[in-house]
Amino acid sequence: MFGTGAGGTRPVIQRNSLREQIAGALREEMMAGRLAAGRNFTVKEIAELYGVSATPAREALVDLAAQGLLRAEHHRGFTVPEFGWDDFREIFESRVLITDSYFRRLAVNPGQPDDSRLPSLRRRADAAVRAARAGNLDVMVGCDRRFWQEVAGLLGNRRIADYLDWLRVQSWMFAARYLRSMPQLGGVCWDSHLDLVDAIEARDVPRVHRIVCEYNLFTVGLLAELAGQQVETVGVLPLLTGRPVGTPGGPGAEHGPVAAGAPRAGEDAESGSVSRPEGAARTPGGPGPEQREPGTAHHPAEPGDRGRERDLGRELGRELGLGLGLVPQPRSVPYGRFGRRLPEPPSGQLPEGRPDPHRAPGR
Repeated sequence: MFGTGAGGTRPVIQRNSLREQIAGALREEMMAGRLAAGRNFTVKEIAELYGVSATPAREALVDLAAQGLLRAEHHRGFTVPEFGWDDFREIFESRVLITDSYFRRLAVNPGQPDDSRLPSLRRRADAAVRAARAGNLDVMVGCDRRFWQEVAGLLGNRRIADYLDWLRVQSWMFAARYLRSMPQLGGVCWDSHLDLVDAIEARDVPRVHRIVCEYNLFTVGLLAELAGQQVETVGVLPLLTGRPVGTPGGPGAEHGPVAAGAPRAGEDAESGSVSRPEGAARTPGGPGPEQREPGTAHHPAEPGDRGRERDLGRELGRELGLGLGLVPQPRSVPYGRFGRRLPEPPSGQLPEGRPDPHRAPGR
C-alpha cells in the first residue's frame, strides 16, 4: 500500500540506507544465533566485514544498541546481550496482551483487512511454510519475521506493528541457542501459516484468533521445555486457552462469559488439559519440535531426509535472494558484502554461550 506526497498524487518512495541494511543483516545474524550471546565486536570489524566506511557501521550498531539488541561497552565495542527466561517471559506476555486486546477490539468494532495486502501475505506464508519444512534455521528466521510483519501490517497501526516486530526479534535471539542444539528441525516446525492466511481472507475472526493462540501456546511450551522452565510461570496462559472472540461465551459474544466448568478452546473436555491439533508442531516465534509423550524418544531424520532438507533450504535461499550467510542481499550494495559471516573469535578468548553478567538493555 503506497503512501502519497503532500499533493496526494505521487507515491512516497522509501529507500533503505546503508546503515539500515547493515543493521538488518546483523539483526538476522543475531536472530539465527550465528552471533551468539556474549559475542563482542568493534565498529572497525563490522566496517571491514561489509566493506563500508566506519560511519554507517557505527550508526547501525548504535541503532541496534538503542533498540536493546546490542550493549555498548566503553572501549570494548558492542556485545550481543543474553536474554534469559525472565526476559522471554516478559517479551511473550507483552506480545500476547497486545494481540488479545486487538482481537477484543475486533469483537466490538470489526474491520476489513486490506485486500491489496493479501497476495503478498500469501507469498510470505508460502515461503515461511517451505522454510519450516526444510528445517533450515538460517532461512527460517527471516521468512518467519517477514510473514508476521505482513500480518501485523493488517492491524492498521504502525506503532503496534513495529513493537510486535521488536518483540519477535528478541524472541528469536532467546530461542536460537536452544534450536541450534537440536539435531534437525525439518518436518517438526509450525507450518500453519497458510491456514492463518485462509482464515484472514475469509474474515473468520474466531478462527484467526484460535490459530494465533495455538501458535503462541506451541511457542511458550517448546521454549519452556528446552530451557528447563515451568510453563505455568507464564501469567497469560488463561488468555490463550479461553474461547476465541466472537464465539459463544467468548469475548464480544452476546451469550455472556464462559460458564464455570465449561471446557475452553484447546482443552480436553474431561481432563481440562491443553491439547493440540493432530500433527501440529510448536514454534518460538518460529520453529519447534512436535510434542512427545514423557519417556518417548525423539527419532532424528534419516541422512537422506537431512540431505533433502539442505537442498530445499538452499533452493529457497536462492529464490529469496539470500547470500552466503543467508542474509538478504541489499540492492544498492555490490553482491557479496552482506551475507558473509563474522570471523570466529580466537580459540579460548570468548567461548560461545558465555554467560552475560549484565541484564539485557532496553527493558
